Amino acid sequence: MTSNSDAKSKSALGFLTVVEHPQYGLFGGYLVLTLAGRPLEFHCTAPIKPNRAQEILYGPTLQSFLYGEQIGQALIQQASIPPMLICTDQEPALAAREYASAPVVLVLPTEQESAAGQTDASQMASASSRVLRLDTAHRGPRLVSFELGRNHLALPEQADEDRRLITERLAELADSFDLGEPFHRIRDAIEEAQQAVR
Repeated sequence: MTSNSDAKSKSALGFLTVVEHPQYGLFGGYLVLTLAGRPLEFHCTAPIKPNRAQEILYGPTLQSFLYGEQIGQALIQQASIPPMLICTDQEPALAAREYASAPVVLVLPTEQESAAGQTDASQMASASSRVLRLDTAHRGPRLVSFELGRNHLALPEQADEDRRLITERLAELADSFDLGEPFHRIRDAIEEAQQAVR
């Protein structure tokens, strides 16, 4: 006999993202949806801003530490419904896989979103003055991208078992569920929460 919680986890998807605010730092958001796209749970973090010592000591691993361990782990563990899959739109958040019982997959933008985002990325790059060394020793794991229905996804190269699980679990939804859409909801909810506090 399966419990109500088990039934929900088999029919739930998690969405994890991180929003950077120039003044306050990083806000994490985690939304658990039914397979029909209805919300079951939503959690967000208070802002996290690394201090200078952390920036120096963590170096190029700082983002995966903040996104995956500090934010991702806290949000995933706070949720009462374990999903069958966790999606993120932030590559450093893939580090949350270590703290999740379900696979964590990177949802890549569609071609339309990529074209719109290139303008934003170039504006952000010109506004940023920080340069990070990105030789082989300082990059995260190599990602392998794949198509699943209408979704463009990526996983670390060594995550073959996760890819198999994702393909099985999303088989029926691959063509009908836009895995990128819930991230807009999370960002809007975080922005709404920030405005309510001001």
